[in-house]
Amino acid sequence: MSTPVLATKLYIPPPRPKVVLRPRLIERLNAGLSSGCKLTLISAPAGFGKTALVSEWVAGCERPVAWLSLDEGDSDSTRFLTYLIVALQTIMANIGAGVLGVLQAPQPPSIEANLTALLNEITTIPRAGNFILVLDDYHAIDAKSIDNALIFLIEHLPPQMHLVIATREDPHLPLARLRARDQLIELRAADLRFTSIEAAGFLNQVMGLSLSAENIAALETRTEGWIAGLQLAALSMQGHQDTTGFIKSFTGSHRFVLDYLLAEVLQRQSESVQFFLLRTSILDRICGSLCDAVLRDSAVAGQATLEYLERANLFIVPLDNERHWYRYHHLFGDLLRKRLGSSLAPEGNAELHIRASEWYENNGLAFEAFRHATAAKDVERATRLIEGERMPLHFPGAVNTILDWLNALPRQVLDARPALWWRSAALSLIVGITTGVQEKLQSAENGLQGAEPTDKTRNLIGRIATARATLALTRYETETILVQSKRALEYLDADNLSDRTSAYWTQSIAYFFQGERAAARDAVNNALTLAQASASNFALLLATSTLATLQEIENELARAAETYRRALQLAGNPPLAFASGAHLGLAHIFYEWNDLDAAQHHGENSLNLARQYDRVIDRFIISQVFLARLKLAQGDVDGAAAMLAQSEQSARQENFLLRLPEIATAQVPVLLRQGQVATAAQLALQYELPLSQVRVLIAQNDPSAALAVLEPFRQKMEAKGWADERLRAMVLQAIALYAHGEKDKAMQVLGDALALAEPGGLIRLFVDEGEPMRLMILDFRICIEKQSRGGDNKQVDYIEKLLSAFPQPESKIENRKSKILVEPLSARELEVLKLIAQGLSNREISERLFLALSTIKGHSRIIFDKLQVRNRTEAVARGRALGLL
Repeated sequence: MSTPVLATKLYIPPPRPKVVLRPRLIERLNAGLSSGCKLTLISAPAGFGKTALVSEWVAGCERPVAWLSLDEGDSDSTRFLTYLIVALQTIMANIGAGVLGVLQAPQPPSIEANLTALLNEITTIPRAGNFILVLDDYHAIDAKSIDNALIFLIEHLPPQMHLVIATREDPHLPLARLRARDQLIELRAADLRFTSIEAAGFLNQVMGLSLSAENIAALETRTEGWIAGLQLAALSMQGHQDTTGFIKSFTGSHRFVLDYLLAEVLQRQSESVQFFLLRTSILDRICGSLCDAVLRDSAVAGQATLEYLERANLFIVPLDNERHWYRYHHLFGDLLRKRLGSSLAPEGNAELHIRASEWYENNGLAFEAFRHATAAKDVERATRLIEGERMPLHFPGAVNTILDWLNALPRQVLDARPALWWRSAALSLIVGITTGVQEKLQSAENGLQGAEPTDKTRNLIGRIATARATLALTRYETETILVQSKRALEYLDADNLSDRTSAYWTQSIAYFFQGERAAARDAVNNALTLAQASASNFALLLATSTLATLQEIENELARAAETYRRALQLAGNPPLAFASGAHLGLAHIFYEWNDLDAAQHHGENSLNLARQYDRVIDRFIISQVFLARLKLAQGDVDGAAAMLAQSEQSARQENFLLRLPEIATAQVPVLLRQGQVATAAQLALQYELPLSQVRVLIAQNDPSAALAVLEPFRQKMEAKGWADERLRAMVLQAIALYAHGEKDKAMQVLGDALALAEPGGLIRLFVDEGEPMRLMILDFRICIEKQSRGGDNKQVDYIEKLLSAFPQPESKIENRKSKILVEPLSARELEVLKLIAQGLSNREISERLFLALSTIKGHSRIIFDKLQVRNRTEAVARGRALGLL
């Protein structure tokens, strides 16, 4: 479900028909544009004509302009970025479409990640498409996250884009640094003040007064060129005979002057207009039908009154070309609301907000309806609205606003409405907050005690159980997850697809934790079915990622990779934080396929996304452990050790103790590479890691003890049907048997392992065992070549692909330089050598033989090794000398 967007926030205010031209300021704005500076800042107090100046400038500018008028509701970073992209789409239709997609999810990526994707798109726009982005009323933003995002945006601003900020107060940006780099053009109050000539033009030509030069100068001095003060003074003087006397009495600070002038202006309006102005001031944006709904007075026509106010220059700004939507000047609206509060009883004010809420709800804007319901302190109405299908609960801006309201409610109000306690807990989990959730859920259950057992109360019981299962998931409390997810499925309404999906998903994770993989797969398939029926992308992402993990551990690597890619498509670009798991899964698969560059790419993406959880969950530790394994594979033993030490420290500090065995499993091979066998043995024993214990025993040259551990472990894995653990045990068993002198049995076990690993294309499973495994595979190749004249081509290709992935030994056997080959070329190797002699490249050979490029490279390395040459030219010469060509 997409979030409704108020298009009026994107409307560029047109210059008024009667306007004071300000060429001196327009020239400075144009100079900033032509100089290539990044930012134009227009900063001055209210009423200095900032918006009017920019609208006049862009009206005569040749560049396309995107405009965004900001308000307090835009202080949420997701809402801000949503409107920013929609504004850009007014001049570039498809820009940021991918980012908009992921902003609808409960936990979208960080705003910097989203901005990175957006900026990358902008950089692809030809320089002929240079444009301007205007952020008007930036002072309405009160969020450090958005200030930081704006800093990021400015630091990385593409040359195609020029940013303009209009604000009442300086934003929290590194202005001094921008000045020093000549990247900033500034217009401030001293620049924006009307000069005497501009004040004369405004008062006499625009406002229709006939003031003398002396009176204009006096008024300009009294107002210090403050445009709003001049406008209000002019409105107040209309109808005054003694303008000179009025100007002489016109003194005081801006705030008191404005209070006085508003009173003067309002008192000169008819009662119906005053009635209209005060009561519609509760609205951020106004249109005729909305005003009619709020006023409910047939004597005051909303659209006609709006048009009158515009003609009378009564601080109303049109927001579209059709003159359908308007807003009051912010300062004017603030003071109208202040006056309304002092003249209308609270219950009267609340009634106006209820009417506005009803209009917004009837027009499909549930979130705006909710805001007015909360302003009216109508808990029942607000509760009903957040339960409705149109409320964008997938939108973090809405979630945070609702949470703030719920947290501000008195406890007695929440106790009387258990559903609100549950809603507060559930929304907290959506945004990654676990503190206080248990207490909220308990309060919800307490409120249900003694309640009549209706379908509604049963569904709420199920929802509470769903939330408890999700909370238990963050704590790895498997039994609690199973109990609560089962309870949820028992109580939830059959048509409550969203919560039922969540219950099946948490159930699948619990079964996975228990090692019940078949049950986990059944549960995740149920979740997938419901997620597809509910059309919830986020629910579908959860279930799809979990299915891919189950496929991965069953060594269905190709299917798992495709499923992970499908999950990433659901996560959008840039992806949601939850997509960390899909990236990590792909990292595992590419690592196993020995594509270490792709593995590193996905591993780093996984870690970056995991960090967005702000250490609420432990996924960042899992990603770090993988990257440490990758460092070890790349030969960076010390780097791997340091990263694992950091992971261990984080796990202990953050109380993620369940991750310590996984960290220890990765530490053991690092310690063995460092020669710290005793420390590795202690670690394997401490965390009861059978395969790690086997590695230590092999390193201690005790294959008998290693085999004693392996045999029962392998049988246990076979009984459970755990393909991945069984295969790891077989690989180590082959090594131990070989070291124990049982070569024939070792070859048999290795052959079985290769047969199981070949369909998935597993490579690092063998390569990570180092030189002993390479020598075993060489022996195995010789055995199968003797048995069947080179063996099955598919099997031979896989074996040669494995051998090509091993690091080549540093020393060469000198007697291989003789004209007699110690190891003959296989049929496939001879075929490759002949194609090399024909001058074909590796890629051309791969296409000719329908083999992967990496496979051809592996064949070439083995050919060079057997022929004892360094390059293709020497290989051809050696082959001819031996009569092979």
